[in-house]
Amino acid sequence: MMRIIPSSIHGVLDFVVSIFVIASPWLLGFHDNSAQTWVPVTLGIATIFYSLFTRYELGAVRVIDMRTHLTLDFLSAVVLLTSPWLFGFDQRVYIPHVVIGITELLVTLLSKTKSRAFNPAA
Repeated sequence: MMRIIPSSIHGVLDFVVSIFVIASPWLLGFHDNSAQTWVPVTLGIATIFYSLFTRYELGAVRVIDMRTHLTLDFLSAVVLLTSPWLFGFDQRVYIPHVVIGITELLVTLLSKTKSRAFNPAA
């Protein structure tokens, strides 16, 4: 698969999409005090956290390499995508979790594995 999304764009998407994922239960009307709300909130917060530690343009501490970051993104997307069935709320809501999860998977698979800022030959 051709990786066409540079780490600088991926970084922006990390923060913008994470904020949307955190807010999605309220924005899309499926908030309550259950897994359907807390899975996206938790995954969004986790993504912001490890993004701040990623060795790319928007990382603050820069100790996690881009491949590790993308692996975490992949795992997060799979959990979000499958969460309605894993946590048993698929009868109430599943479309937002599936759509956002698939979108995150695509972005992950299309993102470059090295940051040009830290690997000039990339």
